[in-house]
Amino acid sequence: MRITRLVAGTVTAGLLGVTPIAISAPAHADGQTYTPTVTAELNVTDSPYEAPFMYGGGFYVTGTVTDPNGLYDNGNPAGVAYLQVYTASNPVWTTIATDAFPSTLFFDGDFTFSENAQYKVVFSGAPARSGVEDTLLPAESVAIAAPVTRKVVFSNPRGTLIKGKVTPNYGKKKIKVQKRVGKKWKKFNTYKTTSAGKYRFTLPAPRRGKTQFKISVPGNAQYTTWETTGYTYSSRTAVAPRAAFTR
Repeated sequence: MRITRLVAGTVTAGLLGVTPIAISAPAHADGQTYTPTVTAELNVTDSPYEAPFMYGGGFYVTGTVTDPNGLYDNGNPAGVAYLQVYTASNPVWTTIATDAFPSTLFFDGDFTFSENAQYKVVFSGAPARSGVEDTLLPAESVAIAAPVTRKVVFSNPRGTLIKGKVTPNYGKKKIKVQKRVGKKWKKFNTYKTTSAGKYRFTLPAPRRGKTQFKISVPGNAQYTTWETTGYTYSSRTAVAPRAAFTR
């Protein structure tokens, strides 16, 4: 199974623009108070593995809570880490999972992409329970942006026939086709899906050479635009013109 990770850490203004230097990190003394470093990784388990992701694709989130030296503070495993999400349809940071042992984080709730979103991990902080334990202040990771397209089934079963289906909620809506003219993309045609979100159309092919096309499903606040590019052509050995598109 292929997994792609998008990583985010806590924001530390003093580190911006500075070349990292390897330093041996000494263990901190007991009974300290500090703001831990919180990291989060978005682990994508379904294609496409790189952004933009597709509606319905699976993922889980991992991360860490460490001291300023990058060490796990297992001496005080108190506190709770919260996985939160922010979307256009619900523009409020909302907790969707918790981890009660926040040194090493693992959030796996059979999560799937449903729309454009941001994710972050928030650590509650942990007071010292004795004189030798550290006091960990509240902290959070940098938000991870996860752009999401609608789920697009795309196929070219024969010749220059293009067909497929778009979900969710894409009935009677536009599929845009542009044609490459010189160095620019220009409008070629717009097709509408059926009430079930299905589409079907045929592209023209030149007698010689190739004609480039771009097919797109427009986005909005909830979804990022999906698009694919390819071309049609005629072959001396083929009975009918053909098409070739990226998926």
